[in-house]
Amino acid sequence: MRISQLLRRKGSGVTTVDGSASIRSALQLLAERGIGALVVSSDGRRVEGIVSERDVARGLHEQGGALLDQPVSSVMTTQVHVCPPEATVDGLARTMTDHRVRHVPVVADGVLVGIVSIGDVVKARLDELEAERQQLVAYIQT
Repeated sequence: MRISQLLRRKGSGVTTVDGSASIRSALQLLAERGIGALVVSSDGRRVEGIVSERDVARGLHEQGGALLDQPVSSVMTTQVHVCPPEATVDGLARTMTDHRVRHVPVVADGVLVGIVSIGDVVKARLDELEAERQQLVAYIQT
């Protein structure tokens, strides 16, 4: 399965945050949307970084509560792993595992077109396995 197919199923909406926004406001967005990461982008099209709950937790551990008023850019990850829509789910799963990342922005021609989480990858793989199981059962019964 290609990432483009996965995005058609789940949707291509991406919640972004400007790097100058406070970490407190980023946490509010994460909580309101029920998501684990935000793409950092000043224009909603270009990926400048990514900030996850994990980034904030580590920052809080190191700096305490004063971190909440600092800009997102102070804790965001700048070396972002991205993938094209043509990538395969299996290939992305390997990338996520190898680099220990849970969220990967999808970029086409330099423009942000979606985001895939490890949960999306697991669901897609489980759906594929279930389809294969159903095909085998149908083959055995006929």
